[in-house]
Amino acid sequence: MVDNNYFCDGQMNLFDFSKKPICITKPIRLIELFAGYGSQAMALKKIGAKFEHYRVVEFDKYAIASYNAIHGTDFPTMDITKIHCDDLGIENTSDFTYLLTYSFPCTDLSVAGKQAGMSKGSGTRSGLLWEVERILSEIIDGRGELPQILFMENVPQVHGKKNIEDFKKWLEFLESLGYTNYWQDLNAKNYGVAQNRNRCFMFSFLGNYLYDFPQPIPLKKKLKDYLEDNVDEKYYINNEKADKLIKQLIDNGTLPQNSLNRQKDRQTCVDGTINKPQQREIANCIKAKYDCRISSLRSDGNLVVKQSSNADLKA
Repeated sequence: MVDNNYFCDGQMNLFDFSKKPICITKPIRLIELFAGYGSQAMALKKIGAKFEHYRVVEFDKYAIASYNAIHGTDFPTMDITKIHCDDLGIENTSDFTYLLTYSFPCTDLSVAGKQAGMSKGSGTRSGLLWEVERILSEIIDGRGELPQILFMENVPQVHGKKNIEDFKKWLEFLESLGYTNYWQDLNAKNYGVAQNRNRCFMFSFLGNYLYDFPQPIPLKKKLKDYLEDNVDEKYYINNEKADKLIKQLIDNGTLPQNSLNRQKDRQTCVDGTINKPQQREIANCIKAKYDCRISSLRSDGNLVVKQSSNADLKA
């Protein structure tokens, strides 16, 4: 049964007095499923936590190469569908705190995708969540030791109207194992980062523990404070690559058929995605190139302003 008291919006609920605050006193062994380049390991380092890169599961060869380069590790690529509980090596939980992260693909949840969902057996990338259920169930069936802390980060659509029933099933499964779940949508702009990035975060603690999400902090810097004055052309997507990408999006049905025709009448623009806007024929944003042959557009934090002609000024 899903207990709505576990959804936190900063207030204490009526039953919190029965729970004890979570406190980590044992060495942390970090297990990252769907690891990517290790952003969650980076977060632990950022707050000064001492931990061991214990297990990493990542299928993409470029992502794992980035992970190893960033963290000084040497993990191979691993397929979550072929991982079993013994591969995680969870043992001696009386001596170690096992933190397992499972920020599964948002591909089929995000509004930027086809929103095919995350239902069990759907075959979607977001449906890989249920591989985590399989692995945790194997631990129980083998009378093994469960990780004490689970952590997930995903797009807010994970609990949206289309996916709420699957999300509830996931919460109920974790509760059946003895976990207490806390989840909340947090936006990066409310925590000192110059980015409007809203994400759902969830902690699951093995036992009856109390947890409060951090309170918002003032935003002191804007995006322009991080941008470089001069950006090398190699970091921009040229017209040929942009057209190739747009064609791929047309072929898979993401964009309408007339998209490439709109690209033929290209115009010089003022690119406002850098600190010193300048005229160029290359926009720093694929969506800008697609939408406007380069016209006025705000998209994903980028701004491209069409250059006005004399005729426009007279009009």
